[in-house]
Formats: sequence, structure tokens, C-alpha cells
Amino acid sequence: MHESKPKLIIQGGNPLRGEIRISGAKNAALPLLCAALLTEDTVRISNVPRLMDITTMLSLLKQIGVNVEDTGSSEFVLCAANLTQLTAPYDMVKTMRAAILVLGPLLARAGEAYISLPGGCAIGLRPVDQHIKGLEAMGAEISIEHGYIHAVARQLHGARIVMDIVTVTGTENLMMAATLAHGTTVIENAAREPEIVDLANCLTAMGARIHGAGSDIITVEGVPALRGAEHAVMPDRIETGTFLVAACATGGNIHLTETDPQLLDAVLDKLTECGARIDTGNRWIHLEIQQRPQSITLRTAPYPAFPTDMQAQFMSLNCIADGTAIITETIFENRLMHVQELKRMNADIRVEGNTAIVHGIPRLDGAHVMATDLRASASLVIAGLVAHGETVIDRIYHLDRGYESIEEKLSLLGASIRRTRAP
Repeated sequence: MHESKPKLIIQGGNPLRGEIRISGAKNAALPLLCAALLTEDTVRISNVPRLMDITTMLSLLKQIGVNVEDTGSSEFVLCAANLTQLTAPYDMVKTMRAAILVLGPLLARAGEAYISLPGGCAIGLRPVDQHIKGLEAMGAEISIEHGYIHAVARQLHGARIVMDIVTVTGTENLMMAATLAHGTTVIENAAREPEIVDLANCLTAMGARIHGAGSDIITVEGVPALRGAEHAVMPDRIETGTFLVAACATGGNIHLTETDPQLLDAVLDKLTECGARIDTGNRWIHLEIQQRPQSITLRTAPYPAFPTDMQAQFMSLNCIADGTAIITETIFENRLMHVQELKRMNADIRVEGNTAIVHGIPRLDGAHVMATDLRASASLVIAGLVAHGETVIDRIYHLDRGYESIEEKLSLLGASIRRTRAP
């Protein structure tokens, strides 16, 4: 017997209305959990979302020898006093690229790391050469053997590192490694994402000396040791954006709590442009739209510009918007794979290279579709919510990697959505 695979079944046509709480950010939580490797003391991380990638990361940390206590809410207590194994094996890393984030902390703390080359979403090349180049500049000896990165360094030292491309995990890895290096490290062309600021805040609470996080030049003065700390994961700006787009597409009226509007300037601007009324306050966002949305042309670029992680959701919105939109993807070369699935739902989209031209039509048709990556799966959920009839989404394990309880939250807002296990 084949194991049954879960699917989502959506009956479209219900506007989203009501209030939900936004979860902690996956892309902030993953490096924060890895930061526990940098100290013998206890690190307490709260507001951690319950997601597949988090489970995978915690399993990996346990394998390395970290003691992980789940307090039962959204809080984990980690203690890396006794590291027993300095390896991140292929079976862990193949499902989640973020496992590369143990490389810098392990090398800085234990002097050695053996990490499988990463897997994860099939959205394009995301080379780890920037991580390797930076660590080598800090004195590490690194070789690639049998599909593994083997890194050794008795004592990392400060260095000036100029990143060839903007890489979030690369910036995080090098920033963590630099906290225990001897001397000062300067990372230029650093990523500026809020998740990096969140990590820097946690590391600073642990005793690190970091300046410039959130800008393109980060300076880290190494210290002999870090101490334990408590830190709450920042709100998930992509989950926030996904629910706002879903409400906008369905003609909804929603209130999101425990989120931060300041993390979403580019997204909120685009939603206002398409005709939504948005009000914001301290840790809340309210969106209401009473007309068919207007088409929105957009171009993805590194933070603080429009995020690549919101491109697929806005494409679904544009499918039913009034007018024609041009969407240009500049970050990942394979990030238009959801186009074929949206076309199965009668969407009018033409792709030219890294650009999609979307002609809005009054309504999509429900269909059987397949998720190809995390954010593409969110775009198909939005398409299903606005489509006429029933939409069935296969391969939703992608969705579970990045959205906590998405069907429960959508149900609270009035969506007709359920999970099934079909043979």
C-alpha cells in the first residue's frame, strides 16, 4: 500500500473576514535556533512556529548533541553544553537548505564542521560558495568531499568579507561565526532583511558585539565566549503578506494581530495600489477592499524592495485583477513554476524569460493542481479561494514547511478549506 498523501480541498468564492494571529517567522527562527550552538549556556527561544522545517532543524540540533526542551507552547529551551557530533548529514539537509546555518556556529565554537551540501525548494541555484569564501577569509580550511563541506579552524580570526551576491543565510552564517572570532570582522554587501536584525538582537543579548545589522555593512567584534539569553522570534512578514493578499483577492475584510506593519512597506504599498484600504497600528494590520482589485506590476529585489517570497501570491491576485500586470522575478531563476498550475485554472499568463505578463480575468476555475515549492503552494491556495468550484492541491508538504496551521486560520476567516488524506 502506498502511504496516503495529504491534499487541500478548497471551495472558492468566500470573502475572508475576521481576525487571526500571525505566527513567528520561520526564516528568523531557524538561525536563532542555530545560535544556541555558540554557547554552553541555556538559550530560550519563544514565538517559534510549529512547522516542518523547525522540526527538522531541532532534530538536527539534537543529533549534534544539543539538549532541546519543548515547553509545550511555542517556546524551546536549548543547551549546547555537550556537542557530541559535528555533522549535519544528507538526510537532514536534503529537505531543508537552512541546515547550512549550523556551519558557522559549529566551526566557531567547536573548531570543525562536516555539513552535507544542501537541498530544499527547487526554485533555483542558491550556491553556498559565499559561506565558504567568507569562512576561508576568517582562517578556516575548507574542502568539499563526497557531497560534504568539511571545515576546520582552530581559531577563526576577524576579516573583511565582501559578498559577491546578497545572501541572507550567508550573512547569518558569517555573522554567527564572527561573534567568537579573534578580532573584528566586517561583512560588506550584507543582506538587510529584518530576520538578520532579529538574529543580531539575539546574539547581542548573548554578549556579542554587532553593529550595522539591517544595513549593507555589518561589523562584528569577536568575544571569547557568549552566554545564554531569552529571545522572542519576530512576526512572520511573509505569512502576514500572504493573508493580506488572500483577503484582497477574495474581497475581504481582515484584522491581523501580533504582526509588524513596518516589516511590510513594499507589500502594503502594492496592496494600497490595487485598491485595498489598509490601517495599521502597534502590532496589527487591518485590510478591507470593496471593489475588484487593480492589476499591480512588480519587480522582486532584495530587502527593503519587493520580496521574492511574495511574488507568487501577487501573481494569483493579478490573475483576477482588473487590467494587465508585468511581474519580473530577479532573485531566483526557477521561481515561475506556479504559472503552469495557475493556467490549469484558466489564468491568462504569458512568460518571457524571468517575466510574467498577467491579464486579469473576472474569475478562475477550480482545478486539480500541484504545489512545486513553498510560496507557489500559497499562491495556489489563494487561487483556490477565488476560483469558481472546487480546487484540489497536491504535494502540500511544501506548504507545511512554511505556514503554521494555514487551513485552520483560513477557516477562522470563513474559507471553505479542508485537508484530506487520499490514497
